Amino acid sequence: MLEVTASFGADRSDLKLEVLSGAAAAEQRAAILEHLRAFNQSRTGPAGWEPLCVGVFGDDAALEGGLYGTILYDWLVIELLFVPERHRGSGLGSRLVAEAEEQARAGGCVGAWVDTFSFQARGFYEKLGYCLVGAIPDHPIGGERYFLSKRWVDAANR
Repeated sequence: MLEVTASFGADRSDLKLEVLSGAAAAEQRAAILEHLRAFNQSRTGPAGWEPLCVGVFGDDAALEGGLYGTILYDWLVIELLFVPERHRGSGLGSRLVAEAEEQARAGGCVGAWVDTFSFQARGFYEKLGYCLVGAIPDHPIGGERYFLSKRWVDAANR
């Protein structure tokens, strides 16, 4: 752990900075997130955070894949999408995204967004109508990270 003591801000208060990693960092994440959510809510109102999962189950009822996302500020954020290898190319991935989008639309969302890497599924999302809105080169080094969105409701027509 690295500790730094310094003065910050107009009140010149002494604060201690600590660089944390591993379990200690994970424990602090929740507290930082609580502060950030309170600040955001004071500016925008409730975010409406709601998890959304569409699971793929095999014959033995075991979870084999699926889509996990969050509804946040009237948008679906697709966080995870995994299609079992033997089902890739079968339309299952498209069905998972369509079901999540349907649930999000029914909940009043105006669109969806996702991030993916160059070795993953940019073309897949573009075939579903998602448009590239940003990219980070060399993330990971030699690749890119893409951000795509799809809007199905114009905010002016809500």
